[in-house]
Amino acid sequence: MIMFCDVDGVQVYYETRGEGFPVLMVHGFGIDHHVMTGCMEPVFRRRPGWKRIYFDLPGMGRTRGTDDVGNADRMLDVVATFAGKVVPRGPFLVAGESYGGYLARGLTCKIPERLAGVLLICPVIVPERGGRTLPPHAAFVRDEALLAGIDPAWRAFFERMIVLQDRRRWERFQADIIPGEKAKDAAFLDRYARAGYGFSFDPDRGPPFAGPSLLLAGRQDATVGWKDMLRVVDQYPRGTFAVLDRAGHGLEVEQQTVFECLVNEWLDRVEEHNGHNGHDVHNGAVSNRP
Repeated sequence: MIMFCDVDGVQVYYETRGEGFPVLMVHGFGIDHHVMTGCMEPVFRRRPGWKRIYFDLPGMGRTRGTDDVGNADRMLDVVATFAGKVVPRGPFLVAGESYGGYLARGLTCKIPERLAGVLLICPVIVPERGGRTLPPHAAFVRDEALLAGIDPAWRAFFERMIVLQDRRRWERFQADIIPGEKAKDAAFLDRYARAGYGFSFDPDRGPPFAGPSLLLAGRQDATVGWKDMLRVVDQYPRGTFAVLDRAGHGLEVEQQTVFECLVNEWLDRVEEHNGHNGHDVHNGAVSNRP
């Protein structure tokens, strides 16, 4: 189902798929919800009982940016308010990719009582690029004939993000990344990045997040890196931390089999955790099972 939700004057575009326990999907900076549908729908197509909520952040996809959303603190307010409107009662999961992972970390600080679990995919840990610990750029697979036929601008972007540069990953890149890149409001995002890409507060300032968590990084991710993710281990005591080889900033497509396996195991832990606490995660109702 495709809809718009008014969030303090921002018309947030979103889609819902399936029924059951809600999962809020937060995409990265300068793209849109397609990156999340591309990697998460293959998991949930084989796993009923979950309501997936995909949306576009302001200035990205089909959600227009406004002057009021001028920095990360305000962006987080929009995400938290949107979540409260589309999931007005009960707990939900949040899955965030790249900058969406940074915003998801903000939610664990802002509304931890609403979150039943967190998935962070190649998350931004250090908002200042100059402060990140990054590995050198690498490429393990290069289909030179394929690359030669790609528009130079898209090729440069693809090569920068992906370390397995073959036809299958290029097809996913076209489906998951390019639509959002074409739809973004570049002027809005430039102003936003200058005014406050990072929060004015430490998103890990609060108590450790107690819910089942999964944090994934690519060993060859030269965009956000992987070493900085290890700084927040103690903030997620129920967290699985995985750093995958032969993976850059497109980990979910470069190591798709491992990614889906780990996401399914995370969902298993969410079900167990919530079941043991008296909630049926498949319908949001109270369960009497032990």
